[in-house]
Amino acid sequence: MSIYKNYTCGQITLEDVGKKVTIAGWLQTIRDLGGVVFIDVRDQYGITQAVISGNEKLVDFVSRIPVESTITLTGTVRKRDEETINEKIQTGLVEIFIEDIKILGKRTKNLPFEINSDKEVREDLRLQYRFLDLRNDKLKENIILRAKVIQYLRNQMIEQGFLEVQTPILTSSSPEGARDYLVPSRVHPGKFYALPQAPQQFKQLLMVAGIDKYFQIAPCFRDEDARADRAPGEFYQLDMEMSFAEQEDVFKVIEPVMYNTFKTFSNKKIAQYPFPRIAYKEAMLKYGTDKPDLRNPLIIEDITDIFEKIDLKVFNNKIVRVIAIHDVQEQPRSFFEGMTDFAMQECKAKGLAWLRIMEDRSFQGPIAKFIDDTAREEILKRTNSKEGDAIFFIAEKTGVVEKLAGQIRDELGKRLDLIDENVFQFCWIIDFPMYELSENNTIEFSHNPFSMPQGGLEALKNEKPLDILAYQYDIVCNGIELSSGAVRNHDPEIMIKAFEIAGYTKQHIEEKFSALFNAFQYGAPPHAGIAPGVDRMIMLLTGEPSIREVIAFPLNSKAQDLLMGAPGNVTREQLRDIHIKLDIKE
Repeated sequence: MSIYKNYTCGQITLEDVGKKVTIAGWLQTIRDLGGVVFIDVRDQYGITQAVISGNEKLVDFVSRIPVESTITLTGTVRKRDEETINEKIQTGLVEIFIEDIKILGKRTKNLPFEINSDKEVREDLRLQYRFLDLRNDKLKENIILRAKVIQYLRNQMIEQGFLEVQTPILTSSSPEGARDYLVPSRVHPGKFYALPQAPQQFKQLLMVAGIDKYFQIAPCFRDEDARADRAPGEFYQLDMEMSFAEQEDVFKVIEPVMYNTFKTFSNKKIAQYPFPRIAYKEAMLKYGTDKPDLRNPLIIEDITDIFEKIDLKVFNNKIVRVIAIHDVQEQPRSFFEGMTDFAMQECKAKGLAWLRIMEDRSFQGPIAKFIDDTAREEILKRTNSKEGDAIFFIAEKTGVVEKLAGQIRDELGKRLDLIDENVFQFCWIIDFPMYELSENNTIEFSHNPFSMPQGGLEALKNEKPLDILAYQYDIVCNGIELSSGAVRNHDPEIMIKAFEIAGYTKQHIEEKFSALFNAFQYGAPPHAGIAPGVDRMIMLLTGEPSIREVIAFPLNSKAQDLLMGAPGNVTREQLRDIHIKLDIKE
């Protein structure tokens, strides 16, 4: 038994009535009724009510304790009076009659904000006092859930025979898509370590080393701008890799892990299991994105061929995509004009055409007069539209029209309240293109450069680069990309050819990825893997709009730690030790 407690604040029940108990925690509230003082004591596990009366000295002492101080108290458990029962908490049927109480840590400063209050608090203030913010029930429960989910993920991987291996934090810089965080070396002047953007190369080296199935809850470090679903600086992922494996083997492992985790830690329905698989090309056409929110029933259709026969200048030589919305006869004209404003202001579109479908199947709207009867009937057929429906038209060049149509689809889903918030809708996006055109019209990798091309070396030699698909796959839930993965290119000959198509030489591979390229020449097994993001999983499970709400000590949107004061200044002596001289232009 601890000298501070033998019960937690969420543990005491009717069965304990008459027992002498000791609890410890934070003094949450005081209610002084004049000679009788009620207090609520809170710890990680719950809240217990305690009361003191009849002892003037002790009553006076208790009434003066600052709230949010830590205390320990001893007393006898008794049943609450009927009028004071609180069924909202676990201990709501009982209370402790205080016999002794001590202050363990007295609050001596004013609180910057109220704990467990409904009042809005600025995020910068919450982050500056994160240790107080974490006392709030909602945030605390998010962190507790996170711990449970990580333990559950770990157990599932171990049960499937995966070995947990930690990989280095200090490593070499490599071009993996984002800026590295660099760490200067004291021992080797002018040289730098880098924090790993992901354990990608290490886990592939483990496959070459003979580790059959690897995983870890891996920290990853990327110098990227923040978004609602992306934390700047660092994040965690369920990193895994399998030897002698192909795409289907990865799906068989990770799909039940995702399903079981979301089923266990949420009451929401999982719409489809096994998860549907959607080719990248199909996703970009139907949803305008490679991370579609399938809760939104709206589908994008291509009708470019119809408008090739229509003399409408703004649509000439453009790709034309449409989105039909059904049973919207009650929507006022302002709804359509509002969507046009959204497209032009938020999406930077040149405009957004729309048409209503009237009782006689005629069109009403800004471009109705340009569409003849034949084109009208074909559009109605393609979009499965009828009286009372409406159609939005997006016309742009390839590469722009997809994104714009996707943004319009998402916004329509929100404004028409089409999204079922009580559902998780997973899908796999597969068959990503191996290459794409850069802004300079050159061939470059579209995804992970170490992915295996479908068709192997023969495809690289004989197919047009933009026609080659890769064994790459993403897992998406409710419009959020949880993970990217791939079957790895373990063959040096195929790797050299793949990089050659993208304009890189063998020397470039040897310099930038020397360890991996060298290892593959010592008998590498076929291998594949994936790495679902833990932070995003918790974000979905909690329904939080910001990823910072599921991280104990996050950086703010400007990559600052307001609690610890990072990034901060260092002394000249520290810089001298690591051979750094600052050159900062004012």
